[in-house]
Amino acid sequence: MDARGKSVPTLTQSELERHLWTAADILRGHVDAGKFKDYIFALLFYRRLCDVWDEEFEVLLAETGDRDEAADPDEHRFHVPPQHHWNAVRKHATQIGQHLNNAFAAIEDANLRLRGVFGDVDFANQERFPDARLERLLAHFEKHRLRNSDVPPDMLGDAYMYLIEQFAEGAGKKGGEFYTPRQVVKLIVECLDPQPGMSIYDPTCGSGGMLLEAAQHLKANGQDPRSLSLYGQEKELDTWAIAQINLFLHDIDDAFIAKGDTILDPKRYDPRAQEFTPGVGAYDRVLANPPFSVKEWGHEVWTNGDPFGRDLFGVPPKGYGDLAFVQHMVSSIKDDGMLGAVVPHGVLFRGGAEGRIREAMLKADIIEAVIGLAPNLFYGAGIPAAILIIRKTKPAERKGKVLVVNGDATFTPGKAQNHLSDADVRTLAAAFHGFADAEKLARVAEIEEIAANSFNLNISRYVQTGADAAAVDVAAEVAKLQDLIAERNEAEAVMFEHLKRLGYVE
Repeated sequence: MDARGKSVPTLTQSELERHLWTAADILRGHVDAGKFKDYIFALLFYRRLCDVWDEEFEVLLAETGDRDEAADPDEHRFHVPPQHHWNAVRKHATQIGQHLNNAFAAIEDANLRLRGVFGDVDFANQERFPDARLERLLAHFEKHRLRNSDVPPDMLGDAYMYLIEQFAEGAGKKGGEFYTPRQVVKLIVECLDPQPGMSIYDPTCGSGGMLLEAAQHLKANGQDPRSLSLYGQEKELDTWAIAQINLFLHDIDDAFIAKGDTILDPKRYDPRAQEFTPGVGAYDRVLANPPFSVKEWGHEVWTNGDPFGRDLFGVPPKGYGDLAFVQHMVSSIKDDGMLGAVVPHGVLFRGGAEGRIREAMLKADIIEAVIGLAPNLFYGAGIPAAILIIRKTKPAERKGKVLVVNGDATFTPGKAQNHLSDADVRTLAAAFHGFADAEKLARVAEIEEIAANSFNLNISRYVQTGADAAAVDVAAEVAKLQDLIAERNEAEAVMFEHLKRLGYVE
């Protein structure tokens, strides 16, 4: 039964996803397309908080018989002030948006871990959110109860990820700023193979998908995902809020995501002080999809030497910040750690400052593998990308070598966008773990060979996946060319005869 005494049907995953997506339809056309996801996510989280609080209250009341004890904030995962509970807001027929704003602010004030989680969501604009529209939206959310007993965390978390993906698809290029296709994330995690007790860090965490996939990796292998320590940083505040909600809905409370620019203002979590401080941490696994070729990344600062000492291999050019992020990640792994970074292909072959950095990294023997991906996998970026796998201390049998994997033919075509199937992920991950030559897929290249190629890591230079070119009969082709030239000359002669007859030429 819900708060109004109505029976609540059991939801399937697809029904839950459809229910939440339909809520977005209520706002579509009335709110900027790039923003209405923030409103839907805020309401979803608010509804979940209130329903779970009710659930916890009823259990405690049944155990103790004491309503005051059952409502004690210390007895709840998150405290919801009674006057700002969903049911209290629903008693208002006017100024609904302002009451929602007040509820969000009160919940953030009552829960230190939730500070900023509702972002700058503002429902008080009466032109954008008239009471009738909000009444319809809130009534829609009341169709299904969102207690843990009705919708387990994994189920709601997966539905939230579905919404993020749908919003990213609709946002085009902007979608790529907060969402990396899940199968690409899964491939990186499969390669890094995080183990129980490890620390995981994503310096450009977006909506938190990579951290969650690391936890899912352990769960899928029958291990305890709660043994992981999860850390991240995100520059965009709205995206930071999406990540926080994503983690909370997946029932993960102990992930620590800093706000701020990772290159100009890196932060690490100090467990003793229980706060973020400036600096670079050290983690077992680091994984990220940094923004491609960002122009304003902090070149003017690094030119005078990075204050945090991350410019180990050089200063990237002003207009391409890719290798600044990669070097930040290198500085963030432990001596026995690994990292996986998504980069545009230009990083693999561009010259100048990037070429010098790439050369220095190869000479330091930290690049373990380059995995080329098919084109059109990422939202708003049709260009192909690659995954760099870096390890400060490679296994003995991999020292002095780089595995080059060409995945440009390993994908599943889609109407608007390609994607990686589970089989595609297994193929590419197996190629990495196998670290051996595989026809039209992978090749182990010695550092000496790469050096002879001017430290160029262009994937097709080492692995070609296209059909073998047919043998060319040069003499026959020259004969064909001569025949074509003769035909052209004959046609020109006929054309000039006609032009003469018509008096256009003498």
